[in-house]
Amino acid sequence: MTDLERWRLILGEPASRCTGGLQGEAARRDSALEWLYGRDPELAERGVRKSGGTEDSVLQTVDWLDEVHRLFPRETIERLERDAVERYEITDVVTDPEVLQRIEPNPALLRAVLRTKHLMNPAVLALARKIVEAVVKQLMEKLKTEVRTAFSGTKSRRPSIHKNSRNFDFRSTIKANLQRYQPEQRRLAIEHPKFVSRTKRHLEQWQVILLVDQSGSMTSSVIHSAVTAACLWGLPGLKTHLVAFDTNVVDLTSDVTDPVELLMKVQLGGGTDIAKAVAYGANLVDSPRRSIVALISDFYEGGSEANLVRTVKNLCEQGTHVLCLAALDDEANPDYDRALGQRLANVGAHVGAMTPGQLAEFVAEKLR
Repeated sequence: MTDLERWRLILGEPASRCTGGLQGEAARRDSALEWLYGRDPELAERGVRKSGGTEDSVLQTVDWLDEVHRLFPRETIERLERDAVERYEITDVVTDPEVLQRIEPNPALLRAVLRTKHLMNPAVLALARKIVEAVVKQLMEKLKTEVRTAFSGTKSRRPSIHKNSRNFDFRSTIKANLQRYQPEQRRLAIEHPKFVSRTKRHLEQWQVILLVDQSGSMTSSVIHSAVTAACLWGLPGLKTHLVAFDTNVVDLTSDVTDPVELLMKVQLGGGTDIAKAVAYGANLVDSPRRSIVALISDFYEGGSEANLVRTVKNLCEQGTHVLCLAALDDEANPDYDRALGQRLANVGAHVGAMTPGQLAEFVAEKLR
């Protein structure tokens, strides 16, 4: 593709008088881009693109997906699919079985499934569930590694009968086999390798209470919180709770071991009553000084800000670690009401942003 053709694709039809028309594959790329971005009223007003075109037939969603997978590189395809489901809300991307069978499972598609699953008939919902399973599996594998690293035990100097390369004791092995050193070959013959055991300090029981805003703007945080809770579940010395809220509070702890089932039950949207959720979380606390309450929200409170600040202050004063974690956008940038965030920080809460892996590290540090 020439530079002129690239500029023509970027600038749209109005640039044709400077760059010339498009032929062949470049024209097909332009048609695919026009099908999606031609519906943008802001771009239309600026004359960047126009709706419609001179192609032989109007692309349907399933045909458009086939085209973009043939015409564009992978990173461009992912961007186009994400814009289709999130920016332009083309719901048949996640409600048409033909489309679901063609599209590659990815986080953007998972968010779209969770937002539109109420529109799906049982057959389509079964296909959508496979997408949820695929993406959750990817997220679980990544986070499990981070959690294992954060919670891994420390080496002791006691010998171990478990011959694991991770526990290989280099110094003791050299010392035990020095008599087998071969000076001519400058080699040490190892007959008796030594290993050390790993131990963990006795852990007192701690609680982690995750309070997750499930309003419409919080889809990514709900997904990551479900996966985080599943990874933390069952760790020694840790009792995990997962609570979702909008204007109502729903305790999802019983479903934590199956994040796919949990996400399929979540009802996104509605208003937000953060104060009610934090009050519910406060009632779950057994031992204040060994509890972490993590509120994950954008802090745009629809309930009583005064009640929220008062409850957070009471939790902090009794020794509970309160984390007010801002929602993260797709680029992991925090997005939240900074004024309310500052009020919560003023009464003792830790306010900021953490990835799921960083949250696991924080929990592990408190347990040590």
